[in-house]
Amino acid sequence: MRHFLLIVMICCLSTGIFASVPNFNPHDLSVTWEVIKNDDPRPGQSHNAITLTNHGKTALPASGWKIYFNSARGVLKQTPTNNAEIDQINGDLFSLTPTAGFTEIKPGQSERIEFIDDDVVVNVTDGPEGFYLVWNDEPGKGHNLGEFSIKPFSPSYKGLITPAMIYDQNKNITDIPEEQLTKVFPTPVSYKETGGYYTLKYPMGFSRESGEKIFDNELAYLNKFLETVLIHDPKKEMLSNQIYGGSIMFDKRISADGYELSVNNKGINISASTSTGAFYAIQSLKTLVPASALAHAQKEIQIPCVEIKDEPRFGYRAFMLDVGRNFHSKEEIFRILDVMALYKLNVFHFHLTEDEGWRLEVPGLPELTSIGAKRSHSLDSKESLPASHGSGGDESNLHGSGYYTRADYIEILKYAQARHIAVLPEIETPGHARAAVKAMLTRYNRLIAQGKKEEAEKYLLCDPNDKSVYSSAQAWSDNVIDVSLPSTYNFVTTVVDGIKGIYQEAGVPLTTIHFGGDEVPRGVWEKSPSYLSFKATHPEIQSAGDMWYYYYGRVDEILKAKGLKLAGWEEAPLRRTKVDGEPVYIPNPDFAPEHWQSEVWNNTLGDGNEDLAYKLANGGYHVVLSPVSNFYLDMAHYKSFDEPGYYWGAFSDIDKFYSFIPFDYFKNSKVDRNGLPIDRKIFVGKQRLTDYGKSNIIGLQCALWGENIKSNERLEYMLLPRMLGFAERAWSQDPAWATEPNVAKSDSLYQISWVNFLNVLGKRELPRLGYLDGGFNYRVPKPGVIFQGGKYSANVQFPGLTIRYTTNGKDPDAKSPVYKDAVTYSGNDIRFRAFDNKGRGGNVTVPVN
Repeated sequence: MRHFLLIVMICCLSTGIFASVPNFNPHDLSVTWEVIKNDDPRPGQSHNAITLTNHGKTALPASGWKIYFNSARGVLKQTPTNNAEIDQINGDLFSLTPTAGFTEIKPGQSERIEFIDDDVVVNVTDGPEGFYLVWNDEPGKGHNLGEFSIKPFSPSYKGLITPAMIYDQNKNITDIPEEQLTKVFPTPVSYKETGGYYTLKYPMGFSRESGEKIFDNELAYLNKFLETVLIHDPKKEMLSNQIYGGSIMFDKRISADGYELSVNNKGINISASTSTGAFYAIQSLKTLVPASALAHAQKEIQIPCVEIKDEPRFGYRAFMLDVGRNFHSKEEIFRILDVMALYKLNVFHFHLTEDEGWRLEVPGLPELTSIGAKRSHSLDSKESLPASHGSGGDESNLHGSGYYTRADYIEILKYAQARHIAVLPEIETPGHARAAVKAMLTRYNRLIAQGKKEEAEKYLLCDPNDKSVYSSAQAWSDNVIDVSLPSTYNFVTTVVDGIKGIYQEAGVPLTTIHFGGDEVPRGVWEKSPSYLSFKATHPEIQSAGDMWYYYYGRVDEILKAKGLKLAGWEEAPLRRTKVDGEPVYIPNPDFAPEHWQSEVWNNTLGDGNEDLAYKLANGGYHVVLSPVSNFYLDMAHYKSFDEPGYYWGAFSDIDKFYSFIPFDYFKNSKVDRNGLPIDRKIFVGKQRLTDYGKSNIIGLQCALWGENIKSNERLEYMLLPRMLGFAERAWSQDPAWATEPNVAKSDSLYQISWVNFLNVLGKRELPRLGYLDGGFNYRVPKPGVIFQGGKYSANVQFPGLTIRYTTNGKDPDAKSPVYKDAVTYSGNDIRFRAFDNKGRGGNVTVPVN
């Protein structure tokens, strides 16, 4: 009996039953973040506070726990309130430990902890997030806290966008009657309305010329669309073979991705030389259909009679989505592919791996997803990756954890292929690779413990004895693959084979794999025993930096052997050298003959890299323009506390996307990263694009990095409608305002085009997005407001939206009075808000009288 009790006690201790964990539910603890003051206590810092409030029935003790959270900026250890200490763990993970100055929080009471950020606060994205508690006596388990809220903040920093500034930006946006607008978007090469309408009604279908089977998939796609917008009798066969209102014909004279679309009062005719061209004609036909038909199927739909000839300006029109930082489901990917297809984008750059997550199942390497696809409370990454980007203390956060199975990815590939979209997989290496590094280290440790040394080392991505010291751009100290290890190339080969096998099973062609290449910090590999041994036997390696060229040479060889091409971010094809003793980067001549595809993001104004894309194109690399200043969708729209997003590269409202001039983006660069006018002297001496270089600009890409994209709603808010500005630049021909040398005339031409574009979006495309696939959470902009002569005047960026207002201090809703003309009001509690056609409102404008 005594032995039995001893065994029970040991078991209880081992399971924590007797552990002194307080009787307190961490979920009863809410957190409120507030900004106290910017540039305090020193310039460039910010004074903040979090308030912990106990909504439970028991007290939170004064000690015996830590709270963990994420922050994208550094936080000082000492707190001004002297009741806690804050330490950085790794990356964006911090811990908060109560000190002797912390008092227990009784039910209904609060404790305020002030802290200092080493950056000023600009918007809501700058705050801490993902708070969870860990008891000292239960160190392996994280408990998410309750509600998180943010106190409003009214900063006074330079460049702040005010309601009056928004009003001034919108004041020249005139209303254009919808009948005068081009009904197809993006703008076709040639578009002419010939008068009258054609009526779509049941039974209605499309045919093809006899024997032209290349259009069968497009016919099925179009007929299925018609089924969704036309009311039909379910008892009868839909789209009877006896009645056709249109046809798709083969015409070899039309370019590969081009088409001709003719609508007259007798029917609809599409001509194309490829199934891709026919598909784009169908997308144009869909934008001729009023948005109301997407909301409710109709008996009859009138579309204008038109003659259209069209083809894309760039053959490569890409959208990149980062799902490594925050995961998004297969179903949400389908929705994004639908939007891409509608606006004729043709490459989905799938950023599948990151420091914070590996999102694709790879045969033979299960740890990549069993470890690398999970985030929870973990300080050693042995069971999962640590919490990042607010994912919390357990795996319940659907965007922190998750991955695509082989079957999921095959579904995505087939869905994209049916919409003429190529999926470019990206495996980020050798930096931004912590998920892979830690997953393979877990595999190594498991097999070593089993005595299987050779098998353990087969895919190892780090030297366990590496003492190198470095910090990545995201503050990770252990996120870079050791490229001197032979096992690294075993890993690359296995991953490539796995990806290639998935595409083959899906029956979808794979031509290129993107292997990342950005932001490898200095200091990597320098104290790795593997690197030092490698260096001793390779005289061409003079420093750790030379391993960069070795690595990408090996990866290129692996891909070529399998019939694939290499793509990478701009750093992959660069070589470091010196000019007058100063370090500079030049296009690497060693790899130029390979014509690697390079996505160039760094044109940050004032940093000296404004011409980097043009240098690489002039040097022979195939360049995809993906500039942070114009095409990064994770950047905030403008400088306002309530506008989410990063801003390290730029503030980017939809005008930044629309105004981009691919072959002369110096011309469209007018403001710096803070939205302030630039000194154009920064372009003096910069390389301009040569005619040869133009031939190497293969396309454009917009990119949505995932750090602050924690929901599908936020993804769609940051994506739309800015993607439509990008689509116009990628598809439509070079506009007259882009090539006009006279500045005043160019500006005048631009304003005309800009106003037309905003009317098309506000009156035709935003309503369409409101109903497509059940409706997208696109951004409804904040109204501009001025106060003059005792009256409030308001306007909004997109004609077609409705402005509503209140005078009771409450936020306007879909039932509030509609703004029609200037409002006479002498109080200070008036508010304005814009709404879309479904009654969904944007951010609220609170004007200052």
